[in-house]
Amino acid sequence: MSQKTERRGIHVDQSELLCKKGCGFYGNGAWQGLCSKCWREEYQRVRQKQIQDDWALAEKLQREEEAAAYASSHGTPVPAQSTPLPTNQSQSLLGPFSKFEEKKSNEKTRKVTTVKKFFSPSSRSASKKDSPEVKTSSPSTLRHAGFDSDQASKDFAEFLKNMQRPVREIHKQCHSFLINVSSKKDLSAEEMSECVQDFYQNLADRLMSHFKGSSEPVEQVMDQVEKYIMTRLYKSVFCPETTDDEKKDLAMQNRIRALHWVNIHMLCAPMDEEVPEASGNVVKAITDIIEMDSKKVPRDKLACVTRCSKHIFAAIAGTKSEPASADDFLPSLIYVVLKANPPRLQSNIQYITRFCNPSRLMTGEDGYYFTNLCCAAAFIEKLDAQSLNLTPDEFQSYMSGQVSPHSERSRTDAPPDSGPSSADGPLAQLRRNLDLLSELSARQEALMEAAHVFHAELLAWPDGVRQEVRDAVEKHPLNVSRPAATGNPLADPTQMFAG
Repeated sequence: MSQKTERRGIHVDQSELLCKKGCGFYGNGAWQGLCSKCWREEYQRVRQKQIQDDWALAEKLQREEEAAAYASSHGTPVPAQSTPLPTNQSQSLLGPFSKFEEKKSNEKTRKVTTVKKFFSPSSRSASKKDSPEVKTSSPSTLRHAGFDSDQASKDFAEFLKNMQRPVREIHKQCHSFLINVSSKKDLSAEEMSECVQDFYQNLADRLMSHFKGSSEPVEQVMDQVEKYIMTRLYKSVFCPETTDDEKKDLAMQNRIRALHWVNIHMLCAPMDEEVPEASGNVVKAITDIIEMDSKKVPRDKLACVTRCSKHIFAAIAGTKSEPASADDFLPSLIYVVLKANPPRLQSNIQYITRFCNPSRLMTGEDGYYFTNLCCAAAFIEKLDAQSLNLTPDEFQSYMSGQVSPHSERSRTDAPPDSGPSSADGPLAQLRRNLDLLSELSARQEALMEAAHVFHAELLAWPDGVRQEVRDAVEKHPLNVSRPAATGNPLADPTQMFAG
């Protein structure tokens, strides 16, 4: 009991979930603890600085080349600052210059794909001029769209029918954006994310001015835009080959498999799976977090995380008599993730981070639950003996499989006639069910044996009755004789009325 009172449990201060820049929004480990807004600003600042440095290096190289060309054409000695560099050094300088040219080209291309081009006054005339070229350069990913993509297109067009004409133009703009983005096969995951987020941001700003600051219709339109775009891009942007997402998924799955022995007691999660209501909600939470991988839209994946979290709160409420706190939620979420071992967990987290509408991740319950899921994944990766209030030797013996927490606890703590601990959860329930089945099987065998004996007795009963009748007849034979003839009229009724 004293050991249980000394347990620290898992505690994360709520300030640690917020953006490190203090803007008040939820941060994310994938963004170095920043929210999506601050991360994009920081990313663009670093990128702009890199572009400026590349420009300065390119101008310096160009001046030196012009000076060397002028000197060679006029036969004048080359100034000291224009002395030709060694081959290896010149190649090292030309390397950044070629990178600069590549970045410059990519920057121009990226600007063309932004939504400002679609909303500019010349966009209509440009689209008319480029329409034949657009049709011929349609990528194969759009030509061979699956059923989900076609259905998303129909739903998007149906949704926009009830909107005003300027809003209905969004369908064309989204389609053009998809064609431009899909044609750029060399974009990295981060660059693709930046393009999509730029499109979201500019489109949201345009819609906000159109609806005169009303956020509700803007959110409805943006949800449909996200569904349409990401359903079409899902196959090319989810777990792309240019990232190590798949490697992280395998590492996470192996890590969770190795931690199969971790139970509620070790995590100090306030859930009692002996309570039917709590056990049912835990099963629902596990189902929801597994279902996340089957969704294609970031918003739908995020909805699975939210439903899972609400079921966890319901499981805690079914166990405790007081409302659940944030310190109760995180260890319970970690337990659910360990028991579920969700497929491609890291890929789904990265996919939501890169392509979900940023407003959903920065505020609200969706952002809070998703931030906790990221914390749970990070905790599982770094979980050690101290995190579970174990000694290093105990942790190592559990990880190697030499000792089972349940067997050790049953030998030391539990009395011989005590039942399974509530910390075992589903395993304890399984053992009780097996014991009950064994008892029922024994009772059924005894009942069948008694039924066979009764059946044999029924078959022998007629023969026994017949034998008893024969014995009685032999012991007391029945003799029947006719009466003798006399003058008594009573003996012969016919003589009573004679004469």
